[in-house]
Amino acid sequence: MIAIINTGCANINSVRFAFERLNCATEVINRPEQLSQFDRAILPGVGHASVAMKRLIDGGWQAAISEFEKPLMGICLGMQLLCESTEEGHIDTLGLIPGKVSLLDTDKLTSPHMGWNSLTVERPHALTKGLSDQDQVYFVHSFAHRCNEATLVSGEYGNRFSAIVTQDNFAGMQFHPERSAKVGAKLLTNFIEWRI
Repeated sequence: MIAIINTGCANINSVRFAFERLNCATEVINRPEQLSQFDRAILPGVGHASVAMKRLIDGGWQAAISEFEKPLMGICLGMQLLCESTEEGHIDTLGLIPGKVSLLDTDKLTSPHMGWNSLTVERPHALTKGLSDQDQVYFVHSFAHRCNEATLVSGEYGNRFSAIVTQDNFAGMQFHPERSAKVGAKLLTNFIEWRI
């Protein structure tokens, strides 16, 4: 069973329903001491990084997430919170995935980056099984993790950024797999099947 961490900064239902469509049981958890009981976990997030990070700290989630040794994936803002720091609010985040989050260099492009965009697979991994270059997923974000050794898949909007990252048992998807149709379902299935 997959735990969905309720930080109060996410649309929990859309994530839960996406896993239900894959016949995968989930449970929304509200207390950090519940986390260790689960085989894997999702850290969803929307909104402002400093607000979400404060909720994690105030709720006692920081240690529970850092000490979790099974697969844990952040989605959208949840992915950014797993990184080292973010320019959004200029704060340190959980530091579980190497790299910093910064404002997208959109120049003359509309910000936030919102809508369908293609992906580029940078290196093979269990999380990217069956994913092809030019597969499209649904993004909504203004900040992004710069590509580095943690990057599995990149996207481009103004500049290249990390679309999927991983470090040890932690992973993140900058886009919304729960809103990304068949490609998103495939990636969520890969997460369900991911073995550390």
